[in-house]
Amino acid sequence: MLEGKRSALSIISLEAQKSLFSSSSSAASASAVLDHFLPATESAAQETPFSPAPLHPGSFVSALVRCRSPAEIKKVHALATTAAMIDNLGVANKHVYMYAQRGALADAYALFSRMKERDNMSWSVIVGGFVKVGYYANCLQTFRDFVRSGLRIDNFTLPFVLRACRDTVSLRLGVEIHHLVFKAGLQSDFFVSAALVDMYARCGDVDDARKVFDRMPKRDMVTWTVMMSGYADCGNPEESLALFDRMREEGVVPDKIATVTVAFACAKLGVMHKAKMIHDYISSFNFSLNVILGTALIDMYAKCGSADDARVIFDRMRDRNVITWSSMISAYGIHGRGREALDLFPLMLQSGIRPNRITFVSILSACSHAGLVDEGRQFFHSMERDYSIEPDVKHYTCMVDLLGRAGKLCEALELSEKMTLEKDEGFWGALLGACRIHGNAVLAEKAAKSLLELRPRNSGYYVLLSNIYANAGRWEDVAEVRDLMASRSVRKTPGWTWIEINNETHRFRVGDKSHPQSKEIYETLKVLIEKLESAGYVPDTNFVLHDIDEELKAGFLYTHSEKLAIAFGLFATPETTTLRITKNLRVCGDCHTFIKLASTVMHREIIVRDAHRFHHFNGGGSCSCGDYW
Repeated sequence: MLEGKRSALSIISLEAQKSLFSSSSSAASASAVLDHFLPATESAAQETPFSPAPLHPGSFVSALVRCRSPAEIKKVHALATTAAMIDNLGVANKHVYMYAQRGALADAYALFSRMKERDNMSWSVIVGGFVKVGYYANCLQTFRDFVRSGLRIDNFTLPFVLRACRDTVSLRLGVEIHHLVFKAGLQSDFFVSAALVDMYARCGDVDDARKVFDRMPKRDMVTWTVMMSGYADCGNPEESLALFDRMREEGVVPDKIATVTVAFACAKLGVMHKAKMIHDYISSFNFSLNVILGTALIDMYAKCGSADDARVIFDRMRDRNVITWSSMISAYGIHGRGREALDLFPLMLQSGIRPNRITFVSILSACSHAGLVDEGRQFFHSMERDYSIEPDVKHYTCMVDLLGRAGKLCEALELSEKMTLEKDEGFWGALLGACRIHGNAVLAEKAAKSLLELRPRNSGYYVLLSNIYANAGRWEDVAEVRDLMASRSVRKTPGWTWIEINNETHRFRVGDKSHPQSKEIYETLKVLIEKLESAGYVPDTNFVLHDIDEELKAGFLYTHSEKLAIAFGLFATPETTTLRITKNLRVCGDCHTFIKLASTVMHREIIVRDAHRFHHFNGGGSCSCGDYW
């Protein structure tokens, strides 16, 4: 029957052939369609338009490979339909694949749904096509249909559907698909395992990601990188760095993407000796500082405590984009060097780079950390006027933070009332922080109520409100906040402080006595406190929330994790060594005062990174933040 159709096609007039392709808007003959996509041959040259070469599945597959648009695919599709070749499974699968590749998912699915026969390739192509264009609901529904079809799931389709679970953060569904993996006996398959690691890691379940990772008989660079990134994203950058070391021990040579990932993890951890190690590794392999890697190193050095090292990287880069400039501006900003941050802006413009939204967030944040109110106002108003960038909620948040820190709460409120955008967590958090600084309990209650509606599980907001009540002596309200936390099973995030000593990181919490040298630490701290009290230090008990005796409050303050870390650093390092410590929460006001005096009395430079910014104490009785944090 097929030969009969071919014979009939060979004697159809040119006009009749045109009518066959009217649905695809083509006026070409059947042979002309193939001639357009297939390379000319001697035999083909001898054919007349009315006598095309014999048609077979390979002709259509070859023709489809050369299609560059859905319109061209439709021409071949029309010819295959006329020649009854579209019922050939290989030809149909190739059509579906090419439609999907060119983004014509409606055409791909229309053909797929009409196919009389489907194999695993058919399902894999359509499921993968939906994922690539972000049609995740269609992907997951089609995968369900695939499972119900009775065909055995394979290592082609599973990675696509696991990617859909990853991109939609559908952990529960991802776990169900993992069960199917076990039923199909594919738990040892490299491609499926790699997709599972990626899915679990991006959904925040690093423990299950690690279980799959550890069971893999072999791992490629992408899997190592995904696992490292998963730990960094989920707040465990130490394990990211440990994996990086293990990867190299196993003989896997990290590429640029892996080094960018580990630089990001190092930035999260804030450990300078690790930053130097990563930089040395990059230099040993002569990796060029392209935009992505260079920007990652700028961010890493800035968050490990050295804006100067970040600037060295910045100056060495041949190419910089707007993110690079914004990162360097931000680096100066978090270190309290607002003027230097602003000086970069005209240089960026001179280099031909136009600022974007991120640039202005960096600029306004730098103004906020340095108390540059007038400059902040000017940049905020210039956004729309000079650069056609309409401020979003992040820019308003920066302005509220800037004005609130400067004591201009009325202006901050006026600005917030003019704001037509929906206020988010960051906005209300900035307002609550301003209220804490200036003791405005009434406004703090309004901000806290909005925050607790948005994030009822965030303990930091309860603590801030408690602090404001405690400073106002409203102990009954403090108790109510604690009761609210208890009823919602919200626990205060414990404070930790890390210090780098001889390329090792030591961690402390309040009242910690678990360190092997705990005795020496408390003896050093006792001597230090005596020296500071002689220099005029008086514990600020307003930073203790408990309604207890002042002497007990002072004793509690003396054992804050920051103080323990500094005491350890003082006796464990030579007298000229800079002490670098990191706090996971905001440094309290009493510790800030304590460190300023300790730096002066002990003639030590102390660099403190807290949850908001860096504080540089250089022994001169002041901090780089200008007490403006």
